[in-house]
Amino acid sequence: MTFSRQTLGGFTVLLILAALTTGVYFRLRWETPEGEAAASTEETDDPTAETSASLQFSTQGAVPVVGREVRRDTLWISVTADGRAEPIREARVNALVAGEIRSVDVRESDAVGEGATLIRIDSTEYALEVARNRSEVLAAEAQYRQKILFDEEIPDPALRAERERFARSISGFDRAQVALEVAELALQRTRVRAPFAGRVADLKVVPGQFVSEGTELLTLVDLDPIKVEAQVLEKDLSLLSRGRRARVTFTALPDEVFSGTLETINPVVDPETGSARVTLHLRNPQGRIKPGMYARVSLEAQHFPDRILVPRSAVLERDGRPMLFVARPDGDILRSEWRYVTPGRENETLVEILDNPDTRMVEPGEIVLVEGHTYLIHDAVIRLEETLAPGQGRPGR
Repeated sequence: MTFSRQTLGGFTVLLILAALTTGVYFRLRWETPEGEAAASTEETDDPTAETSASLQFSTQGAVPVVGREVRRDTLWISVTADGRAEPIREARVNALVAGEIRSVDVRESDAVGEGATLIRIDSTEYALEVARNRSEVLAAEAQYRQKILFDEEIPDPALRAERERFARSISGFDRAQVALEVAELALQRTRVRAPFAGRVADLKVVPGQFVSEGTELLTLVDLDPIKVEAQVLEKDLSLLSRGRRARVTFTALPDEVFSGTLETINPVVDPETGSARVTLHLRNPQGRIKPGMYARVSLEAQHFPDRILVPRSAVLERDGRPMLFVARPDGDILRSEWRYVTPGRENETLVEILDNPDTRMVEPGEIVLVEGHTYLIHDAVIRLEETLAPGQGRPGR
């Protein structure tokens, strides 16, 4: 069979290309080091590894985490309620005499001691009235002395006492002394003083203003300690008692938790709300808690002693089961140890861990991870930190 020259040329090109391809293939295969091929993923019966497969990330460096110690202590179950801050004492200070305001010696929010001068009312007329009454007392006393001038010669004591009473009445000496005391009291009241130590609020007058007797001048509030009144549901009242501790947070101070003591429990339940008022006291030396602030109150109620407790943030859920990580020493390093646990009762910050033969118990003194552990795997190398910067403890960080 005869082939054309064109057909033979095409066939020759195909043979050359096939030879070159075969040569490149064998050369590349010859130059590849033994063992460099990717290892196949082996199946494992370890449920921990299966659960963590999608969560793995580079663990060549130690993963920064935060840990807290497991402790054996009393677990307190709290009752929560809403409330508002109120002054422990509050008084509206009124003018006790009429007159022109000469000076206002305080400003709103000023802290003052008991007896401190707050406002001065013009005292000129009152001082003159005191002087006039003193002169009347002197005149009345002179008449009184004149009437009993020789009474010491009377031998009968009862008769002498009777003549003395009569002389005081006739001379007007007693009335003059009473009038002087009234005038002196009015003079004293021109200086308005604090009835107790506290802070000035709602100042209503200015110098030069004329006030009548009874005019409201300002309000004085005692803010240290300060009280919080909260409404507790009737079903929870039986769980509370005086002297129990309380934790209070305020909307205006969201990053702080204040400690207080339960002082009183109102025995009357409001039929409309089904709740009763409880009052607790908080220290407030700097006056940062202001009357009227909205509060969230957590009151100690039931307690369960001798429990194994971990922070709530330590407990995670994997494969539908609660678990946590324990910091396990391994020579000079720490590793994360995955443990399934059985949680029990809990409060806002702590959870009880129950003994269960199907899970490994945590022990007091062990360190459980509370931050940076969300994406952690079993047996990862970890590094304990006091706190984590934003982004630490995440994959790739």
